[in-house]
Amino acid sequence: MADDYDVTHRALRHYEHLGLLAPDREGQRRIYHRRERTRLALILRGRRLGFSLEEIATILDMYDDQPGEVGQLRYLLSQIGDRRADLERRRRDIEDSLRELDELEQRCAEDVARLS
Repeated sequence: MADDYDVTHRALRHYEHLGLLAPDREGQRRIYHRRERTRLALILRGRRLGFSLEEIATILDMYDDQPGEVGQLRYLLSQIGDRRADLERRRRDIEDSLRELDELEQRCAEDVARLS
């Protein structure tokens, strides 16, 4: 499964330790069924979107327990705005940094031309 999802074995064990994954065991061998694969895909998507593992656990646990899928979706909807705002802030920071680099590059090029 690590190869299928391009994660390390250590990451899988970490997710298992946190209770995010619960593969069956045959001796030392872990057996990952469809449920675990789906959960891992959701974990990785959540990480890409900036959710903490604690938030991901909350979302995953809601699916299995009350309030169920509807509660899970409502919680997720409430979190999307926060994620979007964070990403927009990061985008503005990156755009500001790129503008500053452009200005610095231009000044440096002008100074090099003047001093040459």
